[in-house]
Amino acid sequence: MGIATDLSYSFTPSNALQRAVRVVASSRPGAWMLARTLPTLDRAVARLTHGRTTMVEQLAGLPVLVVTTTGRRSGRPRPAQLIGIPVHDDLALIGTNFGQHRTPTWVLNLEADPRATVAHRDVTLDVVARPAGEEEREEILALAGRVYVGYPKYFDRVSDRRVRVLVLERPVHD
Repeated sequence: MGIATDLSYSFTPSNALQRAVRVVASSRPGAWMLARTLPTLDRAVARLTHGRTTMVEQLAGLPVLVVTTTGRRSGRPRPAQLIGIPVHDDLALIGTNFGQHRTPTWVLNLEADPRATVAHRDVTLDVVARPAGEEEREEILALAGRVYVGYPKYFDRVSDRRVRVLVLERPVHD
């Protein structure tokens, strides 16, 4: 079994309101606002519901992962709420940062130390992140547009940097 299966991470059909929220969120002003407010709101809703749901899950119908990296400077745990892209029963992460020009901190943390945990609802797994190969990258980017309408728009807006695509795998224990 893969990480997506072990986490019971899947997408359900969205309703009309959730599709409308996704369109607004993928616009330049919507993405700008979400980049600045969504992490705090998502954490608050997750805390209030004891991890059963998040703001993104309710409003946009997108399941959220909590990926906890190790801060590359602080060495402290750094949780980030992210949308995973299911790929062959595993998960990939895309560092679009809502279409902003800077690479997200969680990507830089994973590049410095690829070990992390990933949680969805009440399941937490140890993972290791690795950069996607070129063929994998193309497949993941194509899948991303089917998962969330905003990804292609984000890619268009981020023309001054290469968006990182990372694949989560189970760690190999010696």
